[in-house]
Amino acid sequence: MNEQQRRPVGISVLSFFFLFGVLASGLTTLILLVPGTPMDVLWGLNPRAREGLLPLGRAGVVLMGAVCLSCAAAATGLWRRRPWGFWIAVVVLVMNLVGDAINSLASSDWRILIGVPIAGLMILYLFGRRRFFESGDT
Repeated sequence: MNEQQRRPVGISVLSFFFLFGVLASGLTTLILLVPGTPMDVLWGLNPRAREGLLPLGRAGVVLMGAVCLSCAAAATGLWRRRPWGFWIAVVVLVMNLVGDAINSLASSDWRILIGVPIAGLMILYLFGRRRFFESGDT
């Protein structure tokens, strides 16, 4: 396998990061769809998510379903080194960065800001590897 065909380790790591996003958002979607089951104990992992999503009702299900599908597309596209995977990953990360910044300001919980530089670094990394995706098949 030549240099152009090898997937950089960082791209593999980001693919698995988005796969984790699929699992977390998919599980959240399921818990929102079927409330009042033993799975509700999983809200203990992120009680703030419960506070934010339950009041949304079906809109919360749609939102988390969209997050799940977006993460799945990003993970698949990055793994397969497709240009669309690059752009979906960038859009998801930018939305996460902006969301973290807004949530931090709105809630005065400055701990949320830790996601901003992390997402920023991931975005910079992807743009540094952009040619890797441009050389892939579409």
